[in-house]
Amino acid sequence: MKVKDFDYYLPQELIAQHPAEKRDKSRLMVVDKNTGEIEHKIFKDIIDYLKPGDCLVLNNTRVLPARLIGAKENTGGKIEFLLLKRIDEKKWETLVKPGKRAKIGSRFEFGDGKLKAEVKSMGEDGSRIVEFEYEGIFEEVLDELGQMPLPPYITEKLEDKERYQTVYSKEPGSAAAPTAGLHFTEELMKKVKEKGVKIAFLTLHVGLGTFRPVKVENIQEHHMHSEYYTMSKETADTINETKENGGRIIAVGTTSCRTLETIGNENGKVKEQSGWTDIFIYPGCKFKIIDALITNFHLPQSTLLMLVSAFSSKEIIMNAYEKAVSEKYRFFSFGDSMIIK
Repeated sequence: MKVKDFDYYLPQELIAQHPAEKRDKSRLMVVDKNTGEIEHKIFKDIIDYLKPGDCLVLNNTRVLPARLIGAKENTGGKIEFLLLKRIDEKKWETLVKPGKRAKIGSRFEFGDGKLKAEVKSMGEDGSRIVEFEYEGIFEEVLDELGQMPLPPYITEKLEDKERYQTVYSKEPGSAAAPTAGLHFTEELMKKVKEKGVKIAFLTLHVGLGTFRPVKVENIQEHHMHSEYYTMSKETADTINETKENGGRIIAVGTTSCRTLETIGNENGKVKEQSGWTDIFIYPGCKFKIIDALITNFHLPQSTLLMLVSAFSSKEIIMNAYEKAVSEKYRFFSFGDSMIIK
């Protein structure tokens, strides 16, 4: 199967630059995964497609304001750091622009010296291991000085940082938002519970590799980036009970889906677990846990589009995307939503 099989035409103006005015007022495309039948709704109508006894599984990761703009000590040369992964209390793996300013031993400061950094080593991929100096709690300093690491296709400034967080975000650690969950409001979550639908949380910290293009022609040769996940005993028990009682497991987002399918065994059961996953789901893969998927519209030729196609079929999903373009749905992180049932 070739990467180009997952290409589609997308006019630039359909790439959403801002979140919807109200989270649950974005559009919702309803797709039958077996027949390809399509309905056009508003996201708050999602409640009509959930049944008592179902279980919604949500990723409660919280995006770090991981983009730091600062200056090189002594010269004042502008620098941009993007935090990728925490190594220990003060060390992080980072991407740095421009890289030529960030040689080993180079020092930088941010926010008039509230945060300082020194480059300790360089990775083969151009990343830098950086040690930070600060007073107090790092997350609080980062919250004050950092900006949201919006995807490269969003070029306009985000006025409210919280709009790139889900309303249930809790565990800091992501470099990107689990965007399928951005459509839920606290009021909608309350209605979901009142309908008798269970809500279960897991955590998968989304890495920037989620935006990395597939550079091989044959998709089976692609190696996925790895991301850290954790599932509690409470969530595992809720999912297993739902399955035993005949309810559906509805993954909110590809991140929840990947975590569930990583942990799930051949008998359709999950257990309390933490670790790193580099699972790559593409057409031909068999799903062990999920019965329905809520997701946004993904980039052409992306691993996320391949995952969604695997859950239904390439023909049905590519047809749905063609329909979304003709109906002028909004695409990508701040765009509209789809439920595949």
